[in-house]
Amino acid sequence: MNVSKSKMKLLSLLLLFVLGASLFTNGKSAFAAGEVTLYTPYTSISVPPGETINYSVEVYNNTNSVVTAPLQLSGLPENWTAKLNSGGWQLKEVSVKPGESESVTLEVGVPLEIDKGSYRFQLTAGSMASLPLTVEITEKGTYQTELTTDQANLEGHADSTFTYTVNLQNRTAETQNYALQASGEPGWDVKFTSGGNQVSSVEIEAGQSQSITVDVKPPAEVTQGTYSIPIRASNQSTSSELTLEAVITGSYGLQLTTPSGLLSSNVTAGGSKTIELLVKNTGTADLSDINLSSEAPVDWEVTFNPKTIESLAAGQSTTVEAKITASDKAIAGDYVTSLKASAAEASSNAQFRIAVKGSMLWGWIGVLVILAILGGIYYLIRTYGRR
Repeated sequence: MNVSKSKMKLLSLLLLFVLGASLFTNGKSAFAAGEVTLYTPYTSISVPPGETINYSVEVYNNTNSVVTAPLQLSGLPENWTAKLNSGGWQLKEVSVKPGESESVTLEVGVPLEIDKGSYRFQLTAGSMASLPLTVEITEKGTYQTELTTDQANLEGHADSTFTYTVNLQNRTAETQNYALQASGEPGWDVKFTSGGNQVSSVEIEAGQSQSITVDVKPPAEVTQGTYSIPIRASNQSTSSELTLEAVITGSYGLQLTTPSGLLSSNVTAGGSKTIELLVKNTGTADLSDINLSSEAPVDWEVTFNPKTIESLAAGQSTTVEAKITASDKAIAGDYVTSLKASAAEASSNAQFRIAVKGSMLWGWIGVLVILAILGGIYYLIRTYGRR
């Protein structure tokens, strides 16, 4: 009977030991869970669409045993991406020695196409710890290409080259190769330049932009008015268009001729000839300070009256006198004299063919020489002819 009571006491002690061990083990696990901490200094940040965020996270273990913590993200918004890295490797869990910490990097990718606002998610270490994170998106984002310029409207005359600076922004998630094209009325010459080279396409990395120069040359017969020049950057997946404007204030043209259209005359050596010139503004814009000049043979002289035309309205004409004086040493023949009318915007040349006749003085001298010779012959005949 005493033996049975002893066995009962022994069994009771064993049950109490097992129960105590179980309680101790459970208590130890709860204690470890409370001592694992996830820490990063920047838990709430503001970024634009398309940004990549890199969090440096410390996993602290303040227990007396090794803790292996499974790491994962919960509540990550749709289309966002995330990676956990450490030591150059992607990971899903990390083991931390007692009383130490391990560093991991959390890389979060924000999509380009996203609404403005606050987005929340958290990094967890199983059921042991959690780290709430907040990202504030500063503006509405789009998955698209943007072609923009600060100055789309330029003004100039018909002979001008209009130069625009445009910015091509790749707001997609991939590198894009864009074909550059221009459309509009026939005759307009459009060239694209990037990096100092003329190009027909450009390659831009995701989220980056590139400056492009657009040179536009109007056709020769363009009239006054406002013209649209649509340009386009495109590929199979994305595109953008921009309309440039060129305001033509007028065309410039100048013509130098004679009222009759005849560009030839004659003069005697050493003599002068006054030629009436017709200066006409053939453009659609007024001209001012039209200067007259010449290129004549050596020792020839050309003077104009007037030398300068102060202003000449579009479509109007005026006359100028050019006095051409030939060299007194000029021999008979044809000579070319170039006359020019020039303004800052336009100029015109006229080639005059001047025929030089012998000097009348030399003609009379020749006549006198002939008469002298004839007189001498007559004298000789009269004097010696009777002998």
